[in-house]
Amino acid sequence: MCGIAGWVDFTRDLRQEQQTLEAITRTMACRGPDAEGMWADGPVALGHRRLSIIDLDGGRQPMTAEDNGRTLACLTYSGEVYNFQELRSELVSRGHSFRTRSDTEVVLRGYLEWGEGLVDRLNGMYAFAVWDVRAQSLLLIRDRMGVKPLYYFPTADGVIFGSEPKAILAHPSVPRRVGADGLREILEMVKTPEQGIFAGLHEVRPGQLVRVGREGLTKRTYWALEAREHTDDLPTTIETVRGLLDDIVERQTVADVPLCSLLSGGLDSSAITALAARKLSARGEGRVRSFSVDFADHGAAFTVDPVRGSSDAPFVRDLAQHVDADHSEIIMNSAELADPGLRAKVLQALDLPPAYWGDMWPSLYRLFQSVRERSTVALSGESADEVFGGYRWFFDQEALEAETFPWLTSATGKYFDGKSLFDPGLLGKLGMPEFLRDSYAQAVSEAPVLAGEDAVNRRMRQMSYVNLTRFVQTLLDRKDRMSMAVGLEVRVPFCDHRLVEYVFNTPWEMKSFDGREKSLLRAATKDLLPESIVQRVKSPYPTTQDPAYERGLRQAMSEVLADASSPVLPLLDRAGTEELLARPLGAMSAQYDRSGLEMALGLNSWLSAYDVTLDL
Repeated sequence: MCGIAGWVDFTRDLRQEQQTLEAITRTMACRGPDAEGMWADGPVALGHRRLSIIDLDGGRQPMTAEDNGRTLACLTYSGEVYNFQELRSELVSRGHSFRTRSDTEVVLRGYLEWGEGLVDRLNGMYAFAVWDVRAQSLLLIRDRMGVKPLYYFPTADGVIFGSEPKAILAHPSVPRRVGADGLREILEMVKTPEQGIFAGLHEVRPGQLVRVGREGLTKRTYWALEAREHTDDLPTTIETVRGLLDDIVERQTVADVPLCSLLSGGLDSSAITALAARKLSARGEGRVRSFSVDFADHGAAFTVDPVRGSSDAPFVRDLAQHVDADHSEIIMNSAELADPGLRAKVLQALDLPPAYWGDMWPSLYRLFQSVRERSTVALSGESADEVFGGYRWFFDQEALEAETFPWLTSATGKYFDGKSLFDPGLLGKLGMPEFLRDSYAQAVSEAPVLAGEDAVNRRMRQMSYVNLTRFVQTLLDRKDRMSMAVGLEVRVPFCDHRLVEYVFNTPWEMKSFDGREKSLLRAATKDLLPESIVQRVKSPYPTTQDPAYERGLRQAMSEVLADASSPVLPLLDRAGTEELLARPLGAMSAQYDRSGLEMALGLNSWLSAYDVTLDL
């Protein structure tokens, strides 16, 4: 996994702009700590930071392809293509020769052979840029599910791009301005495709390619979810899901560096860990290494809340023992998660306020930091809930009938509302209800329709689509930024597009055939798992219940209020904020009130650290 950056300007010779190229490339050092490379030729300059996973000595980038001494194309690439060995064999049969064992060279040679048609052949997670010397054009490509990020900033004479906003913001011509649309996205838990928050900044949409030439910029969607009739019966469907998972995990356990699994004790991560254990054992590669996270004294002090019904630790141990994993528990100090220094690192990794889910951001950062000490690649169970229908809102009648995003309804206890401490006048000016309504309507209008589908399946297809194209992006972004901030590659088997397409078109009565969440996944993997996990009810990533964390948030917010220069103050309802802080310790809602504090603190730090100008 790597970080990429680059710049195209058709009016300049960018070979004379080495200093700027170095500046934007080195912002990606966290994503690629192993090597740095830069290449420039006339109107284009490409940068790369490498995290070596496959072919450690080869695969250096940017990578060029030549013919008789003439450069044909140059590639800067981030990601993993899991079917690169099959593609390599096909390319060899078509006359291509290879200098390395890397998937990078396969992608480059594949572009020379198939052009834009390459994207239809790739299986993986990736974001890359190809400069075609012959056509004098740049092609930006992002994987189908958006596991890997890619941003771009169009200019009058070209484009600036990078894996993260920080690469683009490092360019001296890019302003750090945020308008009303960007602030709305921050304050509401909504992720509009292609919206980059900063004015003028865009994100390449999952399944999209962007071409930049002298004639301008064009976009094309090469993959999107489609509605297709499902003709398999239930036993065949379960068997197909298992077959896909077997193949996916077989491919995603290939690495030339230490690999592990992130284990929560839930169905998703347990299934991936168990499959990985089998694959590694069958190849003679030893036991699967796994990691879990918990908080000091959490097991004994855990209490049930509206979202989490059980502690992870007992289930983690059941699975680790069941598959004979080489398991390690990472124990968090709750008070440390509110530490300003740690939160500054999270902000630097994200380039945006780390508002929602509060302590999960610093918790994930610390978890991945600990995992990186012993592994370079990790398998994650992320996205199974979106694919198989695992969230409680898939089964909540109010959420199903609501004309809004289901994670913003009572099915979640409305935990994701970070606007509670903001000035009502500001929220009125921003038109937050209208923004939310329009965003939801846009998402639902995109959902494909299957002719003749009954009302229940039509609604559940909409629910699945909204989760797979909106909600999952927030989770994938969080995991990508926190893992790549410490140089850890996280692979997401449940985002394999073949599995996503197949299950998306499976009728809801099959997805919930046993009356529970994720029925298909449970049936397809139950032979791999202990009964305790087969029967366990979904529980999200753990969050601290230690009052030390709330105390840290209160202290930080008090300091913001005491500093008249705090940039967030004009946006806040000061009286409401002071009233919240006046409540006794422990009197806050564990998530709702914390969410308001997190948003205010995160926005204040971001406005200051990134020198953001708000255009409202």
